[in-house]
Amino acid sequence: MRHSPFLLEPAFKDYLWGGNRLNDDFAKNINAAPLAETWECSTHPDGASIIASGSDKGRSLPDVLQENPEFLGSHALELTGGKPELPILIKLIDAKQDLSVQVHPDDEYAKQYEGEPGKTEMWYVLHARKGARLVYGFNQQMDRERVRKALSSGRIENFLNYAPVNTDDLFFVEPGTVHAIGEGTVLAEIQTNSNITYRLYDYGRADKHGNKRPLHIDKALDVLNFSSSAIPKQPMRLLRYKRGGASELLARCKTFQTERLLINTETCRGLCDFQTGGNSFHALLCIKGCGVLFGENFMLNFFKGDCIFAPANSIPLKLHGKAELLDVSC
Repeated sequence: MRHSPFLLEPAFKDYLWGGNRLNDDFAKNINAAPLAETWECSTHPDGASIIASGSDKGRSLPDVLQENPEFLGSHALELTGGKPELPILIKLIDAKQDLSVQVHPDDEYAKQYEGEPGKTEMWYVLHARKGARLVYGFNQQMDRERVRKALSSGRIENFLNYAPVNTDDLFFVEPGTVHAIGEGTVLAEIQTNSNITYRLYDYGRADKHGNKRPLHIDKALDVLNFSSSAIPKQPMRLLRYKRGGASELLARCKTFQTERLLINTETCRGLCDFQTGGNSFHALLCIKGCGVLFGENFMLNFFKGDCIFAPANSIPLKLHGKAELLDVSC
């Protein structure tokens, strides 16, 4: 049996570094100030998405996948060891202030000490103010003791690589890489299904209650890559054109693949075909414009900020409109 796609309603986080652009630019209409993150496509217990259209409207995505594991596809189920949960998590992030300097563990360490997968992530920059930057790796060879001393003396920022950030930039962050999203950046984050973050440094900030957020220095030192890193260069990207649209591969790793889809059927009589196979679901995050996804006896309007879940082996689909979407699959 073939199934129809449905819209998702995100969970959200009001971390102290967030702003208001997710409400202003993506029409989230979420009563949170600040609004730091929206978890657009998630089955993680710390913030699961809700079905926002179709016959399962109002139910949680984890509950629907528990009843319909075939929605995930064979490869996605293989990645989760047969568990009916997403291997990935998709977020929108608004960094009005700098995020903490942090690191994520790999699978081996995370499963041993935290009971969930490690975290690999990619960032696609949707907006960057002039002069925006982010932390990516160390600017010189470090070791455990040098990092600990730099943290104790408050000089850790002197040893970090700062990369300039521009709209449409792409960054891939492997486990063990020290990193931090910088203020003035709005981005989409695609990551493995994990919420493990080890904070090294948080600028001495306190939350609205006057409490400093916890640091995880010992665990961070266990998993850090201490090598000197070059400032990451933007990868070569190639658009593949077809009638009504174009696509480009942004990132591929063992857990996820992300493509950018550009749809423009305003000037042609054809429509842009879209199809999921049996290997994986597809999550479509609209980052610009609007359009319509439709198939036999099915039509779904989408707008900037919407996230659509298309089950594996969904009905044959077509896209119409003028929009950009991130297409995430496994």
